[in-house]
Amino acid sequence: MDKTDQLIIQILREDARRSNTEIAQKLNLSESAVRRRIANLVLGGIIKKFTIEVDDPQLTSAVTWIAVSPSVPTSQVSGKIRGVAGVETVYETAGQFDIAVVIKGANIVEVNKSVEGIRRVDGVINTNTMMILRTIR
Repeated sequence: MDKTDQLIIQILREDARRSNTEIAQKLNLSESAVRRRIANLVLGGIIKKFTIEVDDPQLTSAVTWIAVSPSVPTSQVSGKIRGVAGVETVYETAGQFDIAVVIKGANIVEVNKSVEGIRRVDGVINTNTMMILRTIR
């Protein structure tokens, strides 16, 4: 991945709906070159998916930090956590906690159900959940 690929990724991070033509104009490339580069980034697994992020003020959100037992592979635990209802995103981390999870639910009761589901996953030895009060963009 070269500097041009990195610039394309940055543009798509800011707005995944940008057309190849717009990206090409911004980077002084042809539309076909941008299309080919994006296709190669997808084929190479660098770009995994194109998605949207919705800011729904009606949803309740939380971040849960998870400590994993040393006897259980973190990747195994994070895979199981991904299947818990309400889990939006799973990050494997370094430091005091092994996994960070973003949870979204209709209300605090739904978020709490997700946290309880996470706590039942084999290998989870400790959790620390913080409610998200406001998103600043």
